[in-house]
Amino acid sequence: MTEQVNTADGAPNRTSVERRGDRELLVTRTFDAPPSTVYKAWSQPELFQRWWMPKSVPGISLVSCEMDVRTGGKYRLEFGAGDSDTMAFYGKYLEVVPNERIVWTNDEGDEGAITTVTFEGQGGRTLLTFHEIYPSKEALEEALQGSAVALPEQLEQLDELLSSLGG
Repeated sequence: MTEQVNTADGAPNRTSVERRGDRELLVTRTFDAPPSTVYKAWSQPELFQRWWMPKSVPGISLVSCEMDVRTGGKYRLEFGAGDSDTMAFYGKYLEVVPNERIVWTNDEGDEGAITTVTFEGQGGRTLLTFHEIYPSKEALEEALQGSAVALPEQLEQLDELLSSLGG
């Protein structure tokens, strides 16, 4: 599945979501901002929580966002729906290279992926690559029916945030 979004100058910013084999998911998108700005939006909790939760999902919010974005650091995202119980997603950062790459685990269950996000500069723009490797074919199938469906919307919200920050 591929979604195309045009930028202010008319050039397409396309979110591409692609299955690779039985266990891999690859998502790419170009942003009209330098890698340092895009990296900040992924690594600073106050920015991350402004775009990560898809707005089209009613009644659920990101109620807590703890991120220690460094190699060996940990993260914990807690989502809530009104007064009901919360659901947490957490893991550790395996590799962090500022403005270039973030690699983390998804430790909330046995079927969690290893996620790698890279930020590649392209003349003032950034090619973002979001790559996940799942432990099984079934785990990837579940993601393709759930969380992966929201990625184009999340990256569109990231694009809006980057525009508000002045690229």
